[in-house]
Amino acid sequence: MLNSEGILPAVIHPIRELARTLICSTLLLTACTAAGAPEAPALSSAMVVTANPHATRAGEWVLQQGGSSVDAAVAIEAVLSLVEPQSSGLGGGGFMMHLAGDTNDLAVYDGREVAPAGASPTMFLDDTGTPLPFLAAKNSGLSIGVPGVLAMLKMAHKEHGTLPWSSLFAPARKLALEGFEVSPRLASFVSRYNGRLIPLTPEDGPMDAYHYFYDQAGEPRTRLTNPAYAKTLETIAEDPDIFYRGPLAQAIVAAANTPPRAGTLSVDDMAGYQAVKRRPLCIDYRQQKVCGPPPASSWIGVGMMLGLLEHTALPSGNRHDDWAIIIAAQQLAYADRDQYVADVSQIPVPLEGMLNKTYLATRAKLINPKKAIDSVTPGDPWAFEPTKTAGATFGTDTTDDQAGTTHFVVVDHRGNVVSMTASVESIFGSARMVGGMFLNNQLTDFARDPLDEDGKLVANHAAPGKYPRSSMSPTIVLDEDGDFLMATGSPGGNSILAYTLKTLVGVLDWGLTPQQAVDLPNVVARGDSVRIESSVASPTLVETMRQRGFNVKESSGENSGLSVVVQKPTGDYLGGVDPRREGTIASVIAPGSTPGSSSTH
Repeated sequence: MLNSEGILPAVIHPIRELARTLICSTLLLTACTAAGAPEAPALSSAMVVTANPHATRAGEWVLQQGGSSVDAAVAIEAVLSLVEPQSSGLGGGGFMMHLAGDTNDLAVYDGREVAPAGASPTMFLDDTGTPLPFLAAKNSGLSIGVPGVLAMLKMAHKEHGTLPWSSLFAPARKLALEGFEVSPRLASFVSRYNGRLIPLTPEDGPMDAYHYFYDQAGEPRTRLTNPAYAKTLETIAEDPDIFYRGPLAQAIVAAANTPPRAGTLSVDDMAGYQAVKRRPLCIDYRQQKVCGPPPASSWIGVGMMLGLLEHTALPSGNRHDDWAIIIAAQQLAYADRDQYVADVSQIPVPLEGMLNKTYLATRAKLINPKKAIDSVTPGDPWAFEPTKTAGATFGTDTTDDQAGTTHFVVVDHRGNVVSMTASVESIFGSARMVGGMFLNNQLTDFARDPLDEDGKLVANHAAPGKYPRSSMSPTIVLDEDGDFLMATGSPGGNSILAYTLKTLVGVLDWGLTPQQAVDLPNVVARGDSVRIESSVASPTLVETMRQRGFNVKESSGENSGLSVVVQKPTGDYLGGVDPRREGTIASVIAPGSTPGSSSTH
């Protein structure tokens, strides 16, 4: 029997059920307190939603000590770097959306990796001018950008932290020393991709990852300790600048410059990195304001999708019509994203034009819920820029950024919100380790072939000091009074935009709870194909979209990892966590309340 959303009955996800048995019992015996009690009144509850139970417990512990959402984010990411190394880590980067609970001010903290000074548009081409195969590019020093997440967390903590920086790494350090069970998801990546994601011989590359995951008999380890990472945490807890200017930085540079396919990362590149605080991009959607980070993030694609939907009949009352409209909106927004979005500090990007309501209304006229668009091509947002001046003409980019990413949401007891997406790019990043951390392969988010089929330079080509385009799209929604309503986001490579959109439509348009919105089937429409998660969607939905002319490809599973928090009118919070990963939700009662009053599920 199908429910009202056209979804199959709830599916038991074995990985998630097994993960629940791994909720940490070894964490957090040492407490720390802030240098002074905050004066602002605390709300009765707070919430943490992450993709891993260890990380959720770390964030919960920080909030129980009176810490802020940013404090919790530092502790969470330090733990994820250890227990979910296939997705994110201190050797990678990320974007943080932050909402100040007392003023409702929004800010973006940008910790995206940057290319070294030695990068060039042709860095991923072989001697014949052919792009390197993805795995050859990934498992190389060429792919390693200057890690940015630690600098970003340091910047955010300086402005919004309440607990001492040095205290926030205790949960991760304890886990690294005492050990933790390998989660089902991590174990599946180690076993399924043996020989592809990490080098198995010295000729393939440095073998640190192999020795970390496999014992002397060549069997995958079921329990891991990481004393090298514990030492790294001890070092950066005392002085995070050492990561960029000390022995750690030198070791990262050495790893990037090790054959095969050595990169050009230098100590000057490391020392010169700076996180950036930016103004968010926002779009008014019906009665709400929806905001996310500017490029090099692709969040503008999410904003465009919402802007296109606002000019349609959604919600129509006919869910099949709604899905057809959503699919067409995705296709139009992805076409513009692929054409125009790149590092805005080096490439002109028509940001105002892409979010211009008149432009979006014009594009929305192409949408017909009963019939697919015959041919989806980019529009001309430059015509809607205030200066009316066209930017450079770039080629069409088909870069397929990978899904080694995580997302989490924290709301603290004073209403401060963090929606943060972090990544090492692909699974296990570059597969090169330093100080117990995996180093990113984010530079493969650049177009490996800098020219399109017509010989035009694409906007997202590699260049010195340039940010590679990212699909990371942490999102915060304000209600009609400007107060916090919702935070969402997901991992999933290019599909992040579609995954995130699903939760926004589910909550804001269809009136679903955050968990119901997360449980909706994933539908991803980029280019001329439409992936529908047939293991969740009803057969009727799949067949109806085919009848309307969409090129449907059924997907047995999707790599989303949504974390969502919605504030109810009562001021309490509802969470949603993706059953496709190992996430958990913690509802945290205010510090000083009865012990054991927090709940994790």
